[in-house]
Amino acid sequence: MIDIEPYHRDLARPLSTARGEIEEREGFLVRIEYADQVGLGEAAPLLGWTESLDACREALEYAPELARDEDWGVALGETSAPAARHALALALADARAKLDNTPLYRYLGNERLVRRVPVNATVGDADAERTARQVMKAVENGFECVKIKVGARRVAEDADRLRRAREVVGDDVALRADANGAWDREQAERALEAFDDLDLEYVEQPMSAEEVAAHAGLRNGGNEVPIALDESLAERPVTDLLAAEAADYLVLKPMALGGPDRARNVARQARQAGVTPVISTTIDGVVARTAAVHVAAAIPEIPACGLATADWLADDLGPDPAPVADGRIEVPQAKGLGVDLGDE
Repeated sequence: MIDIEPYHRDLARPLSTARGEIEEREGFLVRIEYADQVGLGEAAPLLGWTESLDACREALEYAPELARDEDWGVALGETSAPAARHALALALADARAKLDNTPLYRYLGNERLVRRVPVNATVGDADAERTARQVMKAVENGFECVKIKVGARRVAEDADRLRRAREVVGDDVALRADANGAWDREQAERALEAFDDLDLEYVEQPMSAEEVAAHAGLRNGGNEVPIALDESLAERPVTDLLAAEAADYLVLKPMALGGPDRARNVARQARQAGVTPVISTTIDGVVARTAAVHVAAAIPEIPACGLATADWLADDLGPDPAPVADGRIEVPQAKGLGVDLGDE
C-alpha cells in the first residue's frame, strides 16, 4: 500500500539560484507499507533539477502498478522521474532499516557509529565588509566551513570580498566560493587567478552546467584552486564528469539523483575516481533533509556538507531530529530514518 500526501511550504525568504528565484516548495509525502513497517519518503521536485510537480505526481501514482506483488524493486527500476524515485527509494529504505533495527545511515553501508556530520554555513552576495561580518558571525556560531556566493559582481569585487573574509577568519576556517554558473570561460580563468592565494577549499560551478569540457580545461589549466561541480550533475551523467576529469569535488543532491541509494553509489564512484563527494539538499522538507544527513553519515570522512538548510522553510513538515549546533548536524540514531510526523 502507498499513500501520497501533497504539501506546500513557503520559504522564510526568497532563494536565488542559477535557474531563478524560489519562494516556495511543493511536493509529496509518501508512505509505503512494507513487511508490517511503514516507510516514509518525500518527493520535492525542483525546476532544472528534477521532473515537474505534475510529472512527479503521475510517477508516484503509477508506481503501485509497477510494484506488482509488492515488488517495489521493479518500481524503483522503472521510475525515471528522480524526485518520485527518491520518495519511493527513501520510504523503502526507511521501512527496511526499521526491520533491521538500525539507523538509515548504517543500512546504507556505514557500520561505524556516526553522531554528527560537519556542515557549512552559507553567506549570500554583499559588499566586502558585510560579507566579512557574516562570515565571522558564522564562525562565532561554530561553523568551520563557510560558503560565499560569488558571480553577481565583477570578479575583482568578489576577490575583495573573499580576501576580506579570509583576513577576518584566518587560516583555520575553510572557505568555499559558489558562482552558480555565472561566469564564462574568460571570467572563470580571471576569477581563479584572483582567488589563487586565498586558500579556498574549492570554487563551485564556475561556468554553466553544460560546460563540462570547459570545466575540465579550467581545472587542468595550471591554476591550483580546486573545482566543484553541482548543477552539471543535472545535465550530464556522473560518469561523463568523472571521465572528463572536470572536478575535484562533486556536490550530490539525493533528490536530484533519484534517492539516497543512488547518492551513496555516486559518492562511492566519485571516491574511486579520486573525487571528493559533498552532500547537499534541494531545500527539502524534514523527511528528505534528514535522509540527506543519513547519506552523508554513510560516507566515511565526508567534508562539510550543505545540510544546514532547515531555516529556509518558514514552516517545516514536522519536528527536526537533526538539529545543527557548532557547525555540525546531528545524525538520528533511531531505527530507520528517525523522523516522527506523529502519524505512526
